[in-house]
Amino acid sequence: MSETAVSELIDRLNDEATQDRPAAETPDVGIVMGSDSDLETMMTGGRRRGAYDAFVDELGFDEQTDFEAPPAERFTFETYVTSAHRTPDLMTAYAETAEDRGLDVIIAGAGGKSADLPNMTASIAYPLPVIGVPVQEKSVDSVIGMPTGAPLVAVDAGKSFNAALSAAQILARQHDEIRDRLVAYHDELRSGVGTVSRDLHDRGTEAFAADREE
Repeated sequence: MSETAVSELIDRLNDEATQDRPAAETPDVGIVMGSDSDLETMMTGGRRRGAYDAFVDELGFDEQTDFEAPPAERFTFETYVTSAHRTPDLMTAYAETAEDRGLDVIIAGAGGKSADLPNMTASIAYPLPVIGVPVQEKSVDSVIGMPTGAPLVAVDAGKSFNAALSAAQILARQHDEIRDRLVAYHDELRSGVGTVSRDLHDRGTEAFAADREE
């Protein structure tokens, strides 16, 4: 990221923080990551679905890419790269302005052994809740290692899908519509387990397994 781009983003965040827009027009959730190499884990793709899949496919959120022109969907999220080590000024600006920009919760993911983005974001954005996502197994200790008095909620390595569900649970305390969407998603999971269990038993293990391999 060029120095000009960093400065422009910092200016943009500070400007947005002064606009005092209605909550319905601002992103509800901010998703930040230390590098675009974390994108597959933090957002979508591969064998393990990510936060993007949870928000868009399961909960009906939309991604807001223009602060001044929100999408029609009431509940939205935004996405940025804010490296704690390469762009600490951008990370700081994002965390400092998050609440004034209308965010209710932040999901922060980082990889490597020094995965400091979730921790630093949580410290600066306090008391805004931050959910940490260790992008790799080796990132877990770094992400969860916050001292007493500096809270950070975290999910297991790579499970940004669960981070999105947790963010939605926080929002659901204020918005019954999100609560209903979460319940509907859970009911669908429950129904799916019941269907699989019935088919496995009734058809037998060999036939059931053969269909799964096709």
